[in-house]
Amino acid sequence: MDMLNEPAIDFELLDDQGELRSLRDWQNQSILLVFYPSDNTPVCTSQLCDYRDGIEDFKGYQVQVLGISKDSVTSHKAFKEKHQLPFPLLSDPELKVAEQWDCKGILGMKRAVFLLDKSHIVRYQHIESIAIFRRKKEELLAAIEAANL
Repeated sequence: MDMLNEPAIDFELLDDQGELRSLRDWQNQSILLVFYPSDNTPVCTSQLCDYRDGIEDFKGYQVQVLGISKDSVTSHKAFKEKHQLPFPLLSDPELKVAEQWDCKGILGMKRAVFLLDKSHIVRYQHIESIAIFRRKKEELLAAIEAANL
C-alpha cells in the first residue's frame, strides 16, 4: 500500500508510561514513525540506538521520533530505560495500527519507517521486505533533507 503524499492514519496507543497517545499529540510537528518487531532483539536494539545517537540531528530538523511495536507498556518502559531512548515507544499488542499502516506480516510486525510532515502527510515510507535490514539514521536524515520539512 503506497501512502506517499497521503494523510497519515491517526491512531491511539499506550506509550511507555501507560498514557494514551495519538498522532494529534504532536500536531504541527514532523514525525519519524518507526515500526519495529520487538524490544530487546539485536536488529531492533541496533536500530533504535542508532536513532537515539542521532536524536540531536532529528531535533535539528524538528522531527519527533516515535517507535511502535507489539510489546507491552512494561516491556517498552524497561527497554527505553535500559538503552536510554529519548523518544516515546508505543504499544500495539494486537497489531491493529500495524495493519492499518501495512506493517503487519505473517510473523508479526514488519520493520518500517514513515516520515510525516508538520501537516502529517506521509513524505517518505520504507517497509522492509526482510526484517534483518533496517534504515540507518543517515538514510533517514537524507530523506528528511530531501523532503524539505
